[in-house]
Amino acid sequence: MSGAVVSLMQTLLVPLLPDLPKLIGVSADDASWLITATLLASAVATPSLTRLADMFGKRRMMFFSLTVMMAGSVVGAIAHSLLLLVIARAMQGFAMALIPIGISIMRDELPREKLGSAVALMSGTLGIGAAIGLPLSGFVYSHFGWHAVFWFSTGLAALSFLGVIWFVPESKVKTGGHFDLLGAVLLSISLAFLLLAITKGGVWGWSEFPTLGSFFISMVTLLFWIPWELRTQDPLVDLKTFSNRSVLFTNIASLLVGFAMYANMLTTTQLLQISKVSGYGFGISVLTAGMALLPAGLTMVAFAPVSAKITKEYGAERTLFIGALVLSLGYVARTLLLAHEWEIIAGAVVISAGTAIAYASMPTLIMGAVPISETSAANGVNTVLRTIGTATASAAIASLLSSNMLKIGAQEFPRLGSFREVYILAAVAAAISGGVTFLIPRKDKQFQ
Repeated sequence: MSGAVVSLMQTLLVPLLPDLPKLIGVSADDASWLITATLLASAVATPSLTRLADMFGKRRMMFFSLTVMMAGSVVGAIAHSLLLLVIARAMQGFAMALIPIGISIMRDELPREKLGSAVALMSGTLGIGAAIGLPLSGFVYSHFGWHAVFWFSTGLAALSFLGVIWFVPESKVKTGGHFDLLGAVLLSISLAFLLLAITKGGVWGWSEFPTLGSFFISMVTLLFWIPWELRTQDPLVDLKTFSNRSVLFTNIASLLVGFAMYANMLTTTQLLQISKVSGYGFGISVLTAGMALLPAGLTMVAFAPVSAKITKEYGAERTLFIGALVLSLGYVARTLLLAHEWEIIAGAVVISAGTAIAYASMPTLIMGAVPISETSAANGVNTVLRTIGTATASAAIASLLSSNMLKIGAQEFPRLGSFREVYILAAVAAAISGGVTFLIPRKDKQFQ
């Protein structure tokens, strides 16, 4: 449930974005900060929260993440200004840490034969949460108003909080030690400015000072962070562990799969919503387009046990390769299947199946290569890299779709060829991630 709630936070306000500028009296660019704030906060908070979970208690950090998310939802429910809404959305971003921490608790508590399917199902909840987020928040908004969307997320956070109280034990696996505050600050600054540049570069201009300055600050901070992590006694991220081939190449593959996955979510509803005047769109409503993503979300849940079975029989490396292969072939097919609504929905389902198979294998690969005392932190970094992949996809897709517009009367639309270019780019990213899996050692013992 926590996994579904986390992914729901990413899509919660998407149906509201066209109306929010006039609802709160801001520009469309200012309103986009309500998406950016969640992305930045999740990337900044996740490495620190997952490290704290390993050190002082995973259940405790789950409570903390849910509490901050719940408080942010309440702030959003009573807010009437952009500043308060941005703060609320940033607080909701703390929920992202629930996924790697939850997977780590599973490693600590479940018997080995149950762990693969449990981790796969946790990864699958990302799909169902993202898929139901669009139609659900659209329904709540259209019937009860935009403040009700935040009250709804408050209720979900409260239910998850109660679920953790009733069902989730505190793990006995704790490392203790001193928290690397300087390392956390440096990494947070680096990630924040990197994602700021990626997400806002298209608006600011890729060659403009704010974008280049953000990239520069990110890189300089990273150059200070790396040597600090190598010499401090209790590092936030153990770089020696992360230089392990299994961890390193799994993380690279994760970034690429995150890129490929997000192209599916961003373009499917857009293709369905574009006016029929364009010559290729279908002109359906936001709510209906969101409903069209439900089969894709359910597919991710359905393929979770399939991924677990493949991993059990052939290993997590081959599972990741198969997922990447399905993703790549699915995008190749999507360049051709654009004439009918059912073709677009079917294409989204195939991509979701590949995503489910690939995503479910990643925590298994990470856990097979790191000590049990570093499970949360390792999965946390993997989650952040997937986030960077999705943010990069968002920027690249926005650039491609807006670079060559089709003008019909007073209306402008992306050209159909631009969507094909997006799918080719996603297919290449997925294919490279599949190639990377051949660099992952196949003899690592799992979950030791």
